[in-house]
Amino acid sequence: MRMSGEERRNRILEILSSSKEPVSGNGLSKLLGVSRQVIVTDIALLRTTRPDLISTNAGYMLMNASLSKRVFKVNHTDDETEDELTSIVDLGGTILDVFVEHKVYGTISAPLNISSKRDVQRFMDDLRSGVSTPLKNITQGYHYHTIAAKNPEVLDEIENTLREKGFLIEILDSTTIYMPKSYNEV
Repeated sequence: MRMSGEERRNRILEILSSSKEPVSGNGLSKLLGVSRQVIVTDIALLRTTRPDLISTNAGYMLMNASLSKRVFKVNHTDDETEDELTSIVDLGGTILDVFVEHKVYGTISAPLNISSKRDVQRFMDDLRSGVSTPLKNITQGYHYHTIAAKNPEVLDEIENTLREKGFLIEILDSTTIYMPKSYNEV
């Protein structure tokens, strides 16, 4: 028996809720016996009511609403990027995004969803491939990260580590600057 669209979307949410890792669109399409384009449409429909449903370079996932979040303004060289990201994930943080405040274009942001050393390595491999450069490079190294963690104490540890390494510029209240809607509502 074939599933209705609503049943399929509910099943997508069940699959994502039970997964600790992102689930690819192709993986969902195989599990549910529909095309990837149907999954893309379902995800778009789900996002209208589920801002916690996010896309990563590895697939779709649901963000844990109970996570604490903090925005950090940082600055470092390209050579220090891996150290910055690894320092955050080693302490239990997830780097949700990166964004910059450009004087002409305004806020430019990109989701990252980096939560493990494996994610850091994939990200660094992508940068090293030469396809692109870090977003921070258009603002002389200054950029922001929204960091999520299981509690504020972990965020405090991350803050102290970033400060000790000389990366931290300031901590911002996430309501004082632009953040993508999905991060504000999670």
